[in-house]
Amino acid sequence: MLELIPVDRRTGLSPETFATEYLHPLKPVVLTDVMANWPACHRWTIDHFKEHYGHLRVPVVSNNYSKPGKGYMTPDRIITFREFLEILEAGPSDLRIFLWNIFRAAPELRHDFQMPYIMDGFVDELPFMFFGGQGSHVALHYDIDMSHVFLNQIHGRKRVVLFARDQSRNLYQHPFTVASYVDLNNPDYEKYPALAKAKGYEVMLQPGETLFMPSGHWHYIEYTDGGYSISLRSFDSIPARVRGLANIARHYVVDKGMNRLMGPSWRRMKERMAAKRAEAVL
Repeated sequence: MLELIPVDRRTGLSPETFATEYLHPLKPVVLTDVMANWPACHRWTIDHFKEHYGHLRVPVVSNNYSKPGKGYMTPDRIITFREFLEILEAGPSDLRIFLWNIFRAAPELRHDFQMPYIMDGFVDELPFMFFGGQGSHVALHYDIDMSHVFLNQIHGRKRVVLFARDQSRNLYQHPFTVASYVDLNNPDYEKYPALAKAKGYEVMLQPGETLFMPSGHWHYIEYTDGGYSISLRSFDSIPARVRGLANIARHYVVDKGMNRLMGPSWRRMKERMAAKRAEAVL
């Protein structure tokens, strides 16, 4: 059966210890003190965002985001940030904002956080924010750019399930994508027998905590509460950047192109290819 172990929680790690115990072994960890002195932790309230940035227009996605067809990987709609925050406050919703660089419109917000001291290679121009309604979720995937991701939780809690890249076949990765569509909450071992061999990690990320997700790690994210976080990205090697660029090219040229041509038929073809790959590990 699916085997998930808790993610380590650590405080006061030196860069050297972090590199030895987590970065080089590509092992996830929750860092409890990276955000300790961030003004964002107390300043970035829903009311603050509404008052100062509620007029900004944002692309919003739902659970339809990855469904094949004309709307594949496109926003459901564009609304004001205030409208979205009111939806978030109202209760459960599958609506999310993801990979939003609010700092282009509001550069002053960059003064409210710092790049972690724990390693080098952070990309200053790639801070992204993620918002989600209670109960919304992010399908299992790994980040296309192959960066190391530091997910910093500002408001609300998130349940995160992670797997190393060597679990890709067990997870039935769709070819030409960085996605899997197995349901980790209700695993169907008859349809996906290799899933029973998958081994991963699980954590409930609390406000004020930072989750280190190593390059290429699969992750499924569930918004236990309506909330938001900021991700910071780091590269520790040129080959990782090259792999990320290759992923981006494959996704946008092959996957999106074939989806436009074939729609749901392309999705079914990827499912068959994923199942054939998984058979090799059984």
